[in-house]
Amino acid sequence: MPASTEPTLTPIVCFVTGAGGFIGRNLVTALRRNEEVEVLSHLSNDTLVSLKEKLNRADVIYHLAGSNRPVDEMDFQRVNTGLTETIASHLKQRSRPVKLVFSSSIQATRGNAYGESKKGGEEALIQLAAESPHSVAIYRLPNVFGKWSRPNYNTVVATFCHNVARDLPITISNPDQELHLVYIDEVVRCFLRHISDSFQSENFVNVDETHHITLGQLAETIREFRDSRTNLKTPPVSEPLIKYLYTTYLSFLPRDKFAYDVQLRTDDRGWLFELAKSESFGQIFVSTTKPGITRGNHYHDTKVEKFCLVKGEGVIRFRDIESTDVIEYPVNDRQIQIVDIPPGFTHSIENTGEVEMIVLFWANEVFDPQQPDTYWVPVLKNSPDTRL
Repeated sequence: MPASTEPTLTPIVCFVTGAGGFIGRNLVTALRRNEEVEVLSHLSNDTLVSLKEKLNRADVIYHLAGSNRPVDEMDFQRVNTGLTETIASHLKQRSRPVKLVFSSSIQATRGNAYGESKKGGEEALIQLAAESPHSVAIYRLPNVFGKWSRPNYNTVVATFCHNVARDLPITISNPDQELHLVYIDEVVRCFLRHISDSFQSENFVNVDETHHITLGQLAETIREFRDSRTNLKTPPVSEPLIKYLYTTYLSFLPRDKFAYDVQLRTDDRGWLFELAKSESFGQIFVSTTKPGITRGNHYHDTKVEKFCLVKGEGVIRFRDIESTDVIEYPVNDRQIQIVDIPPGFTHSIENTGEVEMIVLFWANEVFDPQQPDTYWVPVLKNSPDTRL
């Protein structure tokens, strides 16, 4: 059999310093999903010889290694400036162009020890770009948050999520202090575009999406995430910042706390529980019904619902409250269907099978016992009271 004549693609070699850190771990995970990329990593205990060997092989360098909270402030200069200067000095000896992406910080212009050390690294790389064929992209990142961040180290978001998920106290120095945040997946997305030859950048590059929130609002939001397990109010995840914060909060749940109990309402017909509710999308609940039992026999003026039988078989009946005609929709778990419940139709669902029936319900509004918009009228004449 003749050998394959298909050309072998040369992988793009991406070298990540600080690969074991918060941003590095997320970036390396994303890079490894790309079959056209070979990933090289540098960790804090790797040798200088190893560092230079990988610099020589790289097509794209992501320089993420840095010191955030050292015991000795001199480590700021040693790592954030010194390591960057070492990398720049070595790359000046290399003729083949390389793209270098540097994770700096918005602190670089604020005059503190950390910011000054990051600014020193920036200056070394700007000089590199001016004196060599290499291109440099410097990101002055705000506070980065997301999965795999470390509490009491990377960001206050991580600290608040970790503590609130464990019912530990949090400290709020100034609730009105505004935070400038960026989500880790946005950082990774922007970093990945540097692999493409079509993406050109200047020395300083911004991420496309950032967020602002006060310290007090952040604490309140994360506490609401915790409380959603008991009040079942789903966070408004249509708002990007809330979605990203909620995702981050769940990543901090203790491993033995992923599951939580529901409040079952049980009677002779079966059981029912609420799954989730929100003012924006309404309410979801689930019920079981024993064979021969009917639930419902009511109508709504404005509230609408969807019924979806997922186990067993039954029949959903409707009657316009001004009519005597009964409409029937047989449903079963062999052909899953979703049945809309229009307003003004009294409706019921009967278990016509031989096993317990399980039904998923959605309503477009959260049930309000003061204004239930639920009126009891039997679909079939002489039906017993079968209220949900």
